[in-house]
Amino acid sequence: MKPKTRRRPASGTGKVPFSYGKLFWSTFIISAFTVGGGFVIIPLLKAKYVDEYGWIDDTEALDLVAIAQSAPGVVAANAAVILGYRMGGFLGTAVALLATVLPPLITLTLVSYFYEAFKANPYARMILKGMQCGVSAVLIDVLFGLVQKQVRKKLALPLLIMAGSFVASVFFHVPIMEIIFIDAVLGLLLMRDPIYN
Repeated sequence: MKPKTRRRPASGTGKVPFSYGKLFWSTFIISAFTVGGGFVIIPLLKAKYVDEYGWIDDTEALDLVAIAQSAPGVVAANAAVILGYRMGGFLGTAVALLATVLPPLITLTLVSYFYEAFKANPYARMILKGMQCGVSAVLIDVLFGLVQKQVRKKLALPLLIMAGSFVASVFFHVPIMEIIFIDAVLGLLLMRDPIYN
């Protein structure tokens, strides 16, 4: 089956032509260094495929994030499936999904084999603590990036939804799935205007 027509990257510095090999290796490397849960892979995918490669734009990246987070399953795998299909049809999906799954599979195999040594090793614990700090920094960077984008657009509604979601989660302990559902309904009802794209 012929894949969907791909949007060719714009010419200019930092933009590269699409290839399945580049899709595989870049996704493999991103997955290998994603620590802290599937949500962390989203900013890394954006940095690589929006900012560096230019394969998708900011709007598509935000759509990818929304679908990957709200669809059932692992966020990282969902994001890989959507990105792979967008870039290379069904073959792109298979390539991106394989590249996303292989690093954790290899890592978990090694960790389970050497579990006793890892469990008692203080250096391994310190490495994991350092990785947690790095993950926090990446998530904070994503947060500021999203807020800055909405502030530049001078649109109050997205900022109110972000603030309301934060308050509902942190102070009122509303379950995340309920917040996502409410935000989806608000987006459907209140954000149809093209200015929000």
